[in-house]
Amino acid sequence: MRFAELVERVRDLDQRGAQIFAIASIFPMAVWHFAKVDHPRECAHRRRKLALTRQKLQNQVNPACLLGTNSAGRSRANAVEKKHTLTGHSGKVMAAKFLGSAFLVTGSHDRTLKVWDLKNRSCTETKFAGSSCNDLVTTDSSSIISGHFDKKIRFWDTRTADCTGNDIPMQGKITSLDLSKDSKFLLCCVRDDTINLLDLRQNKIVRTFRSDNFKVGCDWSRVAFSPTCQRFAAGSADGSVFVWNINGPLESVLKDSNGNGAAVTAVSWHPFSSVLASVDRAKKCTIWANA
Repeated sequence: MRFAELVERVRDLDQRGAQIFAIASIFPMAVWHFAKVDHPRECAHRRRKLALTRQKLQNQVNPACLLGTNSAGRSRANAVEKKHTLTGHSGKVMAAKFLGSAFLVTGSHDRTLKVWDLKNRSCTETKFAGSSCNDLVTTDSSSIISGHFDKKIRFWDTRTADCTGNDIPMQGKITSLDLSKDSKFLLCCVRDDTINLLDLRQNKIVRTFRSDNFKVGCDWSRVAFSPTCQRFAAGSADGSVFVWNINGPLESVLKDSNGNGAAVTAVSWHPFSSVLASVDRAKKCTIWANA
């Protein structure tokens, strides 16, 4: 797939592996359909635009609801019959996650996290992080973990006003977080060209992944666990996608021989297979089979 504008995110492959959601910087979010995946295959099939502009798709909890963020400081929750636009941030909204089924949390470049009540369409709480938030994850309906420009991972509880105080410092700006399915492990992509695995039961780094040719390409470069959480993928500044085993070794490096070497900014796995999607700064989305 090729877009007319810079592709900011590729967020999800659907459960059948027949369509993919991607977000460009100007045009609405597109849903691309494809019938067969080769290695790699650029798909140029029918596109259906949705009313989500520059957003990060999240369907983490409620399959009937789509949650998005944009650079105008807004967050949107879209369902089949209704749509909410939640306004309150003064900077780019970089991440959004559901907190249970009734609330969501957003992280922004305005150095705050906001908790929103979807029923009342209002902000119920603002948490002042003191640094731009590049990504966040939620472990349950009250616990939030955020990654920041000031090289810190912060832990929050919606039942208290302030950060829990268990900050974990990194060696560079944090670009991305991803949580394992059992909520025990956290992946953290850092601008010092490393990816760190944290054990949340101990709140410490248990393994650091690096490679001579792996370079983080931007401040919002995304990392993603595979469906089994035994592997993970991350894009590099040279257009490659690196796949590591969670136990340490680098398994493979995916590279399109016909590509132009543009930095890969985000990756997403099919929920039940080894199919992987990636987007790069050349406005291209690539589907990889048997990654």
